[in-house]
Amino acid sequence: MDRLPESSPAQITVKPVGTDPARAAALFEQSVSIMARLRAPGGCPWDREQSFDTIRKYTLEETYEVFDAIERRDWPHLAEELGDLLLQVLFYAEMAANDGYFTIAEVIDHLNRKLIRRHPHVFGEEASREAGNEADVDARVEGSASAVLRNWEEIKAAEKRPATGATGPAGPETSRLDSVQRAMPALAEAAKLGAKARKSGFDWPDWRDLLPKLAEETRELEAEAAAGDPARNPAVEAELGDLLFTAVNLSRHLGVDAEMALRGSNLRFRQRFREMELASLRPLEALSPPELEALWEQAKRKLAAKLEPEAEP
Repeated sequence: MDRLPESSPAQITVKPVGTDPARAAALFEQSVSIMARLRAPGGCPWDREQSFDTIRKYTLEETYEVFDAIERRDWPHLAEELGDLLLQVLFYAEMAANDGYFTIAEVIDHLNRKLIRRHPHVFGEEASREAGNEADVDARVEGSASAVLRNWEEIKAAEKRPATGATGPAGPETSRLDSVQRAMPALAEAAKLGAKARKSGFDWPDWRDLLPKLAEETRELEAEAAAGDPARNPAVEAELGDLLFTAVNLSRHLGVDAEMALRGSNLRFRQRFREMELASLRPLEALSPPELEALWEQAKRKLAAKLEPEAEP
């Protein structure tokens, strides 16, 4: 299995430091003021032109840049990327304030109340109740992470309960799958949908049962794509989606995170393609398909050899 390359920042020995709340608060206040100035009359024309729809694509991009910095153990870069991600929050909050929806203060208040509400074992049951906790949980978790998680889920479920306090099976206007957010990345959403359906008994008994399903979905995709009719593109997209959904559920059964598996494949493709570029005496676009395939296989062998453990003397 290919490993992610370790960057030099991972080798740096650092001493833990405590957060200075006063300094953090002062800097955060400065950030809020800067964002307000950028969006104010006479501020930055580009920032003033942005909307929720134009900014949202950058939010996903910044999130994945944070993810990448964590994978590479690039801690200085992670600090910078977290700042870029925080900028997205400030941007949304300022736009919302400009439109009269809410302010950054309400964003922080929601967060603070949620943290206190869902941690009765830290802040006490009384503080948790004052913050809105309506679940009946035992705050004496005695250092048990599983008990903490169980309490968290019960408190979270109580937050989403209708005001009438009605409980029981999902009614005609609700579904057990409603708790899986549509805002999630598609791979993560597919895995969670499968896991949630499993609790109702709707799932494949074993990972081996998904292999024929993969073959079935592949045949259905092939049948739609073979027509070569652009009018059939929606059907092709639907069949490809079914194939991907089945693959994600196979990964769930195997205990593999589909997102991490695909990121690993992306990394291997980058590395192998770079090896092809380095090994070729001519531009890749000037090579024939058999020549490209030969370079690809050569790159795979070379990189695989680098990952093999050295023989003991």
